Amino acid sequence: MKILRASPKGMLGFSIIWFGQLVSLTGSGMTVFSLTLWAWQATGSATALALMSFFFMGPTVLMSPIAGALVDRWSRKFVMILTDTISGLATLAVLLLYLSGHLQVWHLYLGAAVVGAFQAFQWPAYSATISVMVDKKHYGRANGMMSLAESASSIAAPLLAGMLIGPIGIAGVMTLDLITFLFAIGTLALVHIPQPPKVTLEPTGDSSLLGESLYGFTYILRRPSLLGLQLTLMATNLLGSFAFGVLSPMILARTDNNAQILGTVLSISGVGGVMGGIAMSLWGGPARRVHGLLGGLALESLLGTLVLGVARSLPLWVAGAFFTSFFIPIINGSNQAIWQSKVPPDVQGRVFAVRRLIAQITSPLGLLIAGPLADFVFEPAMRSPGTLAQIFGSWVGIGPGAGMGLMFVLAGLLGVVTSLGGYLFKVVRDAESILPDHDETARLMRGYGQDRR
Repeated sequence: MKILRASPKGMLGFSIIWFGQLVSLTGSGMTVFSLTLWAWQATGSATALALMSFFFMGPTVLMSPIAGALVDRWSRKFVMILTDTISGLATLAVLLLYLSGHLQVWHLYLGAAVVGAFQAFQWPAYSATISVMVDKKHYGRANGMMSLAESASSIAAPLLAGMLIGPIGIAGVMTLDLITFLFAIGTLALVHIPQPPKVTLEPTGDSSLLGESLYGFTYILRRPSLLGLQLTLMATNLLGSFAFGVLSPMILARTDNNAQILGTVLSISGVGGVMGGIAMSLWGGPARRVHGLLGGLALESLLGTLVLGVARSLPLWVAGAFFTSFFIPIINGSNQAIWQSKVPPDVQGRVFAVRRLIAQITSPLGLLIAGPLADFVFEPAMRSPGTLAQIFGSWVGIGPGAGMGLMFVLAGLLGVVTSLGGYLFKVVRDAESILPDHDETARLMRGYGQDRR
C-alpha cells in the first residue's frame, strides 16, 4: 500500500517558505553588494547608485495594482515561484554580460526594472499567504520572521560578498545567487499553500482585470483609517528614500572608498534588523499596534537616520545603521498585523498591492532626486565655506560626504515630525478600534443570516 505524505502546511509550512526566502535574499544581497562596488568604481557617481534603486522601486510601485489583482486570481504558490524564477533569469543575464565583458551600468538599470516589476507580485502574495497559513494571534510573529529574513540576509550578504569577491570574483558571487534561487523555488514547491475562501461581504465591483486592479483603491478610500496609515508611511518613505538613496556613496566618499567600512556598516544594519525581527517574533508587537507604527517611525528617524547624518566615524555609523534597521521590523510588523486583521483574505492581494502603491509611490521620487541633489547641490555646498556650511558645518562637517550627511539630518528631523504628527488624527491613532476585524464581521453576518431564516 502506497503511503502519501501530506505537504507541510500551517506554521511549519510557512517556516519552510521563510527559510527558502532567507537563503535567496542572502544570495541576492551578495549580488547587489558586488554590483554596487562595481558601479561605484566605474562611475564614482551618487546618481548612478541611486538610479539603480530607482529603476527597481519604480516598476514595483507602478505594477502593484495589476499585480494585486492577479495574485487574488492566481495560485499564490505559483506567483511566488514565478517571481523567483524571473529574478533568477535576470541575474543570469547580468552574469553573462559580465563574463563577456559587455556589462554596462544601464544593463543594471534594465535588470533592476525587470526584477522590480515582478517583485510587485511577490510581496502581496507572500503577505497574503500568512493570513491563510498562520493563526491571527501569530500574525505579528510571522511578520517579524519576514523582517528577520530580510535583516539576517543583510548581515550575511555584505560579509560573504566581501570574503568571496577575492577568491571567486563577482561572477562566482552571482553563480551562488543563482543556486539560492533554485533552493527557494524548491521550498515553495514542497509546501501546501491554500487559496483563501471567498468571505468578502461587499461587492468587489467590475470583474475585469482593470476593475479588480482598481478595487483596492475603492476599498482603502472607503476606510479613512487605512488610508491615513498609508499616507503617514508615504511621507516617511519619501524622506527615507531621499536619504538612504545616498547611504553607500556617503560612506565611500567619507572613507576614501573603503569597501570594508561600508560592508561593516551594512552588516551591522542587518544585525539591528535581526534583533528587531527577533524581538517582534517573540513579542508580537505592542497591544495597540499603531504605537508600533508611529512610535517606531519616530524612533527610527531620531536614533537612526539623524545619527547617520551627523556621524563621521565608524562607531556612530554602525549605531545609526543598527537603530534604523532595529525599528523597521516593529514598524512593518505592526502595520502589517493591522491590515491582515482588518482586510478579508480573499481580497488581500488587491488591497495590499494598492496599499503598497500608496505607501511607496513617493520612494522612486526620493531616489530620483537624491543622487542629483547630492552631486550638484548638497555636496558642492558643503565642500567649501558657504551658507549651508556655515549653518550645518558643526553638525556634519565640511568636505566629501558632508552634503549627503546633511541630507540624512534633514530627513531625520522631518521624519520625527511626520510620524508623531500621525497622533494628531483620530482616524490614524484609533484605527484599530474604528475598524472591525474581518473575521468578527464575517461571524456576525453569518449569525445575522441564520436569524433571518
